[in-house]
Amino acid sequence: QVQFVESGGGLVQPGGSLRLSCAASGFHFSSSTMGWYRQAPGKQRELVADISWMRTTNYADSYADSVKDRFTISRDNARNTVYLQMNSLKPEDTAVYYCNSVGQGNPQFESWGQGTLVTVSE
Repeated sequence: QVQFVESGGGLVQPGGSLRLSCAASGFHFSSSTMGWYRQAPGKQRELVADISWMRTTNYADSYADSVKDRFTISRDNARNTVYLQMNSLKPEDTAVYYCNSVGQGNPQFESWGQGTLVTVSE
């Protein structure tokens, strides 16, 4: 059974930082490209960052333009966990953040975790 447990969200002022964690289970994590998605109120869920499973590419990562140079995705295969370091947060980053495995740019699994809410506000 595939499971994702996200944590680390909260309320932060603009310009602040947060580190999100996602513990995954039920599939072969170390051979899966992993991604962080977010869904803001009234908007569709979007992929904001992903990280390759391939050690030969030094676990290549990619980012949506809206978060490039502010967010950093990383992974710990020993803990089946993926992280998202978010710096210089903006009000438009406010959303529920989720993780999932990524296949050709799309979430691989239909099941999602509960997500973790990030609110950026004064």
